[in-house]
Amino acid sequence: MNQLLQEQYERLGISPEVSAFGEKIEASLKQRFEEIDARAEYNQLKVLKAMQDNRVSAECFNTTSGYGYNDLGRDTLEKVYASCFGGEDALVRPQITCGTHALALALMSNLRPGDELLSPVGKPYDTLEEVIGIRPSKGSLAEYGITYRQVDLLADGEFDYEGIRAAINERTHLVTIQRSKGYAPRKTLSVERIGKLIAFIKDIKPDVICMVDNCYGEFVEEREPIEVGADMIVGSLIKNPGGGLAPIGGYIVGKKECVENAAYRLTSPGLGKEVGASLGILQSFYQGLFLAPTVVSGALKGAIFAANIYEKLGFDVVPDGSESRHDIIQAISFHNPDALIAFCEGIQAAAPVDSYVTPEPWAMPGYDSDVIMAAGAFVQGSSIELSADGPIKPPYAVYFQGGLTWYHAKLGILKSLQKLKERKLVNLDALC
Repeated sequence: MNQLLQEQYERLGISPEVSAFGEKIEASLKQRFEEIDARAEYNQLKVLKAMQDNRVSAECFNTTSGYGYNDLGRDTLEKVYASCFGGEDALVRPQITCGTHALALALMSNLRPGDELLSPVGKPYDTLEEVIGIRPSKGSLAEYGITYRQVDLLADGEFDYEGIRAAINERTHLVTIQRSKGYAPRKTLSVERIGKLIAFIKDIKPDVICMVDNCYGEFVEEREPIEVGADMIVGSLIKNPGGGLAPIGGYIVGKKECVENAAYRLTSPGLGKEVGASLGILQSFYQGLFLAPTVVSGALKGAIFAANIYEKLGFDVVPDGSESRHDIIQAISFHNPDALIAFCEGIQAAAPVDSYVTPEPWAMPGYDSDVIMAAGAFVQGSSIELSADGPIKPPYAVYFQGGLTWYHAKLGILKSLQKLKERKLVNLDALC
């Protein structure tokens, strides 16, 4: 590291010892980073072609209000998403408030009383528990007579194919497959594995709807789940596909009937996709999608850097430092609440916004334990920006993700390491 750069890191509170350790780890990752750059180039060209094929124009950025009838930009953007992700149709709206809302919308619009929902990959992300009714909540699927069945992964992380076969019955109408790990230190599902699981399920019951929670996985690989048989993919615009510019929003892409059902649930029967003003934020949606492959590549480099840093220090990391990547999330199990909190304080201290704030655990809505969250972001709750969070319960795992640039993600990890070093929770002496 040159002297000027070292001095800049020192001004930001990074000691020479921490910098040296980080440089050593980074040097070992050169080939992996080149592979990530090549994948980002492929996905960048894919997004560009989708925009060109659907004739995106300056008029697409115009503002609409009220009912939003004949909103060229909104309708064109949905065609772009459908082309980019391989679906027949898409619903991409600022009226979808977050990823959980997008998932709830997809489920509630495509399930009817008497249907059964199946998760063949274990327990879903915490905030979906109340949507489904695993934890009672007003308006849950359970209140509408929709039942839920779950098949856990095997101890080695593989699918329990015989358990899945036994669980599928005449009432199984929709299968939800969570691609990312959520608050569970399991492996993220690759697109290839998702495709094999869908083929197995469709062989048993061809008419079942297979929905993939695609959050945190967009543009990490060359293919998306629709290309391997998914009927629907669902995600949030303040994660990967918004590129850090989308201020709100969610998407549903897939079979035309599934998307239409979601549109009628989002607005009203008889109205569907015809209404919903874009309110002047479409340019950020388009530009964010355009930048997303590059932004995701920076976040991936940060995740791999974090995995290698903390694995070298002896902590449990998922994925490990050498595994292939299928989302931007890095799980690190500290088995110590003080280390989890110190890590999050370091991420917060590296933020461009609210860096002076100290994150503290709190009873966050939708979770069954106190959660600590570090997120000094330009968009509140944006997890494509540098962020980290974790429930204050064993194994005291933190889930790190994001970074609009690789350099910011790198600083965040070094800052987290600095916090742990200062509190004598790690020892770098033997490793530098």
